[in-house]
Amino acid sequence: MSDQHDIATPRRTKEIISKHGFSFKKSLGQNFLIDANILNKIVEAAGLTPERGALEIGPGIGALTERLAQQAKAVTAVEIDQRLIPILKDSLQTYSNVNVRHGDILKVDLHELFREDFGNVDKVSVVANLPYYVTTPILMKLLEERLPLDNIVVMIQKEVAQRMAAKPGGKEYGSLSIAVQYYCEPELVCIVPKTVFIPQPNVESAVIRLKLREQPAVQVEDEQHFFEIVQSSFVQRRKTIANNLKTRYFAGGDREQLEQLLNRAGIEPTRRGETLSLEEYAVLSRVFLEAGIR
Repeated sequence: MSDQHDIATPRRTKEIISKHGFSFKKSLGQNFLIDANILNKIVEAAGLTPERGALEIGPGIGALTERLAQQAKAVTAVEIDQRLIPILKDSLQTYSNVNVRHGDILKVDLHELFREDFGNVDKVSVVANLPYYVTTPILMKLLEERLPLDNIVVMIQKEVAQRMAAKPGGKEYGSLSIAVQYYCEPELVCIVPKTVFIPQPNVESAVIRLKLREQPAVQVEDEQHFFEIVQSSFVQRRKTIANNLKTRYFAGGDREQLEQLLNRAGIEPTRRGETLSLEEYAVLSRVFLEAGIR
């Protein structure tokens, strides 16, 4: 597409904003992308084809939506800011395969949305430049609801992307790494400088691709219990796993039983939570459940 029509240029973005008298709301974390190369990388990472669908969250004025519409069979864009709905309808009017919905993605019934909008597509990708302040709740909702997704390609804060992709042992690795890797295989696509946005955010961004696994990375009997064990192990990062778990599960004091359980799981009580793999957490959760500790 020629530069004249591309939304993702500084000039077109400013034109659209001034045409509609739009002003940015800081509370909604609005930063519009003005770089076509970054958009290409995002869309490419999603592997869209004319048989596939794309769900976009927070389309802004439609820079990414436009690219998705050119690649996918059906695109649904969910925007929380009512003021952007007429702008999106105007800037995307040439695309008959785009459905713009007004709503808060955290409150939308996603299974119903998929039935209504993606009934006739092969696979669906979530592709979005996510507002930083709600990145984690949005991603966890997408993963926990077990939607028929192929992958999720999102632009998020660089530090958060690094945490999602982190391996055991480093300071970035934590409960978010484990939650994401339980459901997906994460891969950093690229780091994105602040300069490619209007207005510029205070932090660097990154594009990450989360490829949904057919089955979770580890088998657990009780997912909620597994994630509670994980979270408890990171409450105070500098503490050993034994000390963190004691606070949550053995506050009354049976230190000996706790150490026996850790040993049974093959985990040295002096280790820190950040050194344990998903497999080790799965074993630990099973050992706790077998001992009747919830």
